[in-house]
Amino acid sequence: MALKFTRLTRPAVRALKSGERINEHGIVAERQSNGDCRYSINIMVDRQRIHRAIGRESEGVTREQAERTIESIRTKSREDRLDLPSGRKTHRTFLEAAEEYLARIEHHPKHGRNLLRKTQHLRKRLIPHFTGQQLSRLTELSVSKYMKDRLDRGVAIATINRELSTLSHFLTRCTEWGWIKTKPRIDKGQEARKQIVVLVTAQKHALLDAAVADQDPVTWLFCTIAMGTAMRHSEILQMQWQEIDFAQNRIYLAKAKAGQREQPMPPRLAARLKSEWEQLGQPASYLFPAKKKNAKQPHRQTMAKQFRRSVVRAGLDPEKVTPHILRHTAITELVTAGVDLPTIQKISGHKTLAMVLRYTQLSDDHIDKSVAKLDGVFPDLVTPKLHKASTTIGSKAA
Repeated sequence: MALKFTRLTRPAVRALKSGERINEHGIVAERQSNGDCRYSINIMVDRQRIHRAIGRESEGVTREQAERTIESIRTKSREDRLDLPSGRKTHRTFLEAAEEYLARIEHHPKHGRNLLRKTQHLRKRLIPHFTGQQLSRLTELSVSKYMKDRLDRGVAIATINRELSTLSHFLTRCTEWGWIKTKPRIDKGQEARKQIVVLVTAQKHALLDAAVADQDPVTWLFCTIAMGTAMRHSEILQMQWQEIDFAQNRIYLAKAKAGQREQPMPPRLAARLKSEWEQLGQPASYLFPAKKKNAKQPHRQTMAKQFRRSVVRAGLDPEKVTPHILRHTAITELVTAGVDLPTIQKISGHKTLAMVLRYTQLSDDHIDKSVAKLDGVFPDLVTPKLHKASTTIGSKAA
């Protein structure tokens, strides 16, 4: 159906004085100081504001061309909506998709991991930046602009990369659920490699003594398991008594980072856990149950405060000694003990050997001892001698 104009008529446009304008049906005609008339459009299509210059009368542009441009934009939008799920009339905005994503993954056994961190990234950083933007129009350039904006604000590249990881997970799910056709490429920044800090034996003993003295009765249990298994912080907190096989010295981890696995543990740790289990009346619940009865998760989400108190009490630097340091320490001890990398991979739960190498720090002393084993290929008495060329048959001696 053709548009009817009551204000933006040809006589009205011709009557415009310098600086005056007429706006009707999203079309704007403005008389410029040089006497020329400039046409532009300003419309909303699928919740997106489109403001575009069409051209000037001196270039042959008329109101009819502005009308055709608007119709073309709306026709393309209708074509895009043919791929929408049944019941939807418009594409999801970033905000709508993000909130629905959080609701869907909240109780998902795999996608719901680190839900608190994902929620914070989305609601505090990503949604405010992309708010109002149509999800299907998110591009690689959009992601690059987000990264630049965060860098300009002085945010560390490591922090930005964590936020981009959340964005990547969000967009992957959007693709799987049919909300968008393809996921835009997300390039993370290059992080500076940090020196891996490990604890020596005396520091480990001091930390364990401090953990035993902590006011939280399970702090020592957390530190003991971390030192004896190289398990991750979150994996330890998800442990259940019923999933510990004391006969085989194994812990079944149903929600490990790299997928479910059986975690081996040393005999002394197994014996200590069994003793604790028996003293508690052989429970089947979590080792680190939630403190509040109405908590969203049945187990604790962090032991960071308790661990920090123990680190300070042990006289160590809380800025360097974190729960993950115990994992680094345990893996490094396995390496220096000469354990082969595939075995370390099974113990640490890394996906690849490359990740084992990345998280393992070999000391110079260990390297020197390893290289020294090559001495066995040399005899004790090796005296270099000058060898002359052998005399060929029939030749005469000099």
